[in-house]
Amino acid sequence: MTEKLLIVDDDQTFAAVLARSMERHGFQAATACSAEQALTACRETAFVKAVVDLKLEQQSGLQLIPQLLKLRPELQILMLTGYSSIATAVEAIKLGAVNYLCKPAGSEEILAAFNADGGDVALAVTPPSVDRLEWEHIQRVLAANDGNISATARTLGMHRRTLQRKLQKRPVKK
Repeated sequence: MTEKLLIVDDDQTFAAVLARSMERHGFQAATACSAEQALTACRETAFVKAVVDLKLEQQSGLQLIPQLLKLRPELQILMLTGYSSIATAVEAIKLGAVNYLCKPAGSEEILAAFNADGGDVALAVTPPSVDRLEWEHIQRVLAANDGNISATARTLGMHRRTLQRKLQKRPVKK
């Protein structure tokens, strides 16, 4: 009998690619792009493992961990994120996740994280650079201002042209 795996990520392309990869490793994989879809899927299917993204569109993956465990106490949850921090790693483990990985993580890394012994949980957390943190902060403020460059510049206390130059650059690598 194949193990059932739930992948919760608002990036549907990433979730589909990861699902296909995990199916090649013998899992029966399903995807959900929101917390609501994940909870519905978990009610209907007895998943054994779940890969949950930290940043979902409307909700934090951290808030989803206890909800999933309430439905399926035996569920092993792996927190996966592109926005790693020691604080969120510790919080995820406290809430019941078995491990925490940074994106990009392939199926081999995910399987290794699921198979790590409870006492040997390796938090793969690399603190982002100051430039990366600045870029992510600008993106969050821009989203909060519905893409309005002038309002974002005012909120950040910078000149609009400076903000436009920063936005034209590619995202800073970790």
